Amino acid sequence: MTAASAPGLLFDLDGTLVETDPTHLGAFKDILAPYGVEVDEHVYNTHIIGNPNADIFMTLLPRLTPADHRRLADEKEALFRSRAGGLKPAEGLIDLLDRADASGVGTVVVTNAPRANAVMMLDVLGIADRFRALVIGDEMERPKPHPDPYLRGLSLLGAAAGRSLAFEDSRSGVRAAAAAELPVVGITSSLAGSALREAGATMVARDFTDPALLAMARELTGLR
Repeated sequence: MTAASAPGLLFDLDGTLVETDPTHLGAFKDILAPYGVEVDEHVYNTHIIGNPNADIFMTLLPRLTPADHRRLADEKEALFRSRAGGLKPAEGLIDLLDRADASGVGTVVVTNAPRANAVMMLDVLGIADRFRALVIGDEMERPKPHPDPYLRGLSLLGAAAGRSLAFEDSRSGVRAAAAAELPVVGITSSLAGSALREAGATMVARDFTDPALLAMARELTGLR
């Protein structure tokens, strides 16, 4: 098997590997309330989930400067990390990673989360060593919804998009993976399956125990 034809599994982090949306929503609510911005589930699902912080704060606080946006983003992420204890891996995730290891299928995390958040979450979940690489969208010139983070993930795995599978829970993430020509499983931890399909998901599943998800992974990657 050449590197160009290798299989791979590419995972978003927040809302995909672990349920973090309630914690993020609460942190955004507390950070933005003093500025008169009310963050409810509609605002969160429409303007926040899956988007880079620069875009989020520009959209919700357009009157502030980019420096203010960066400061508030740092405060929000620090607040999130202070509240994110006790995280548990999504149902079926550990079994899927075990199957990938046994089958020689490479895995990578592709996230718009800041590196400090991503490292903390993977450590708390006890799975930091289960992935060959960690791609941070905000460290790239174009984060999700651009395909660049997923193209980078494929490159790091030496994987072909047609033999790989991405897992995402947000519209921007699904669009990014689909634009990289990856089949995408939309995880319905926050959004309805219809919203994820409309964004480009190939199929939708509640978690990694879904038989159809596992069947697709076997078909595309040779997962045992």
